[in-house]
Parts: sequence; structure tokens; C-alpha cells
Amino acid sequence: MAKLAKITPWLWFDDEAEQAAKYYTSIFKNSKILETTYYTAAGPRPKGMVMTVSFELEGQPFFALNGGPDFTFNEAVSFQVSCDSQKELDMFWSKLSESGQEGPCGWLKDKFGLSWQIVPSGLKDLMANPDTKKAEAATKAMLGMKKLDLAEIQRAADRA
Repeated sequence: MAKLAKITPWLWFDDEAEQAAKYYTSIFKNSKILETTYYTAAGPRPKGMVMTVSFELEGQPFFALNGGPDFTFNEAVSFQVSCDSQKELDMFWSKLSESGQEGPCGWLKDKFGLSWQIVPSGLKDLMANPDTKKAEAATKAMLGMKKLDLAEIQRAADRA
């Protein structure tokens, strides 16, 4: 079995754990599926069905569990992807929102219902600017967007 990190996120799926792990590892570089386990005759799901998939995204370990339809994802938990360029942000936004749902302020739900925040790495600095007028302008610009555009947020701050 794959070695567990001190803290490892577990993602509960009905029966899409393997599909989701393959999907996520196809999007993020430096990612891989580590191990797949299967239900046995002991159940509670059918013998031979994928039970868990361990995988890494950019070195962060995850487990996906086919636990059944009892639980679904909501926005109370999300994963933030910090992007070094608008091109990178656009790529993650496009791939993760495909067949999903775009939300406000850089948030989206992927096709499995998992919430992601796709943000430019410079956003925090703009919103924490010691010049409160610039910080407010940057925040207001960000709040009006779905997919974030760092250059537009920067222009808003500069105009303040």
C-alpha cells in the first residue's frame, strides 16, 4: 500500500474514483497514480470494484474512495491552484471547468462536483496592498469576475 503522508486528503466518490484520479493526473504535471485497491467478497461494494485509488498531484498525496452515493462534494472544501501566469491559469480553468460549473471569484466545480480555486499567484499581494484604496479596487475587480484576470485586477488597483 502507498505510504500515507502526515495529512492526506480523501475524496469520496460514488463509483468514479478511478476515473477522477486519471482525470486529475492528466491535468497536473508531476502527477501520477500510485496504487489501486479493489473490494473483496467482504463488501460492502461488489467484489472486484475499485475501492481506493492513491495518487499524487504536484507531489500532494490524495486518496479517492468509491464509497457510494451517500456523500457529495460542496464548497465547504476546495483546492486552490496557484498559477504563475495567465496562460497557466487559463489552462487549469479550461480543463477543470470542462463539463463542470464556473463560479465567482476564481472558483469552479469540476465534472465530479469538486470545488477548485484557480488563482494567480500575485493576487494576494494586490488585495493586501498597504494602500487601502488600491487593495479595495483590486478586491472589487476580483469579486466581479468568474475566471480571474490578474492584469485586469492590476489595472483596477493602478487606477485607484
